[in-house]
Amino acid sequence: MLILVASFWFGTSGVLAKPAMDAGLSPQQVAMVRITLAAVVLLVSVGLARPALLRIRRSDVRVLIGYGLVGVAGVQLLYFAAVSRIPIGIAMLLEFTSPVLVALWVRFVRRTILPARMWVGTVLALTGLAMVAQVWDGLRLDTVGVLAGVGAALCSAGYFLLGEHGTTTISPVGLVTWGMVVGSVAIAVIAPPWTLPVDRLVADADLGGLDVPVWVLLVACAVMSTAVAYLLSITALRHMPANVVSVLALSEPVVATSLAWLLLGQTLTAVQVAGAAVLLGGATLVQLAEARREASPVDAG
Repeated sequence: MLILVASFWFGTSGVLAKPAMDAGLSPQQVAMVRITLAAVVLLVSVGLARPALLRIRRSDVRVLIGYGLVGVAGVQLLYFAAVSRIPIGIAMLLEFTSPVLVALWVRFVRRTILPARMWVGTVLALTGLAMVAQVWDGLRLDTVGVLAGVGAALCSAGYFLLGEHGTTTISPVGLVTWGMVVGSVAIAVIAPPWTLPVDRLVADADLGGLDVPVWVLLVACAVMSTAVAYLLSITALRHMPANVVSVLALSEPVVATSLAWLLLGQTLTAVQVAGAAVLLGGATLVQLAEARREASPVDAG
């Protein structure tokens, strides 16, 4: 249940951010506000409740910096850049090809033999991606938006790989919290807080026919779609296997697409909906194959 709630809140990020960008904020400014506020919320809440989780060693600093730059700042900047140019559901689907990228990294960089099921899942995911982007029609989607979505997927793969390495010595909560801090500092260099247009922050944005102040959307995106969602997903890992969590988390693109349709009027073609199903099916196969591979006994011979 926790991971489904977390996936719901993760899925709202694009829907909350898009009206703010339509009101005049840049993707960089939205990402900066989201990550900075989330970092503050996590630092305060974790610092008061479980300060021991924030302890790190000097040897962990490099992993934290990489995690914050790639897995936090990179993902957010590129995802919001994609959302500003292509439908939210498609941007989310592009990002969710990251399990395939992780599998390819494991195969060709770590030189680990992957099961056939993982290759089938990879082919399905790439086929679904081609259907979503409708590549046979000259890539009907905005090219820059698609490239930003693919970049978000690459950074998301880095998020998983660096997170896998980091959590061997750092608590997951500490890793996410300090990753947010590093990411917020990095994005603040690109979009300094003092450059935020105050008049745009207090202006109203259209969200499903409702006039909502931009600052309210940004606070909700930072607190609910980021801090709360991350904490819920981490807590879920304590109650169920990671492979189950990762598969249930695939409900996030469904949430994002549904909310974008209901609140923003963004629709997908029948081919794109079918492609989304194929892509998610392939990603699920990759996740399950990876879980089975990790659970298999290691051959000592």
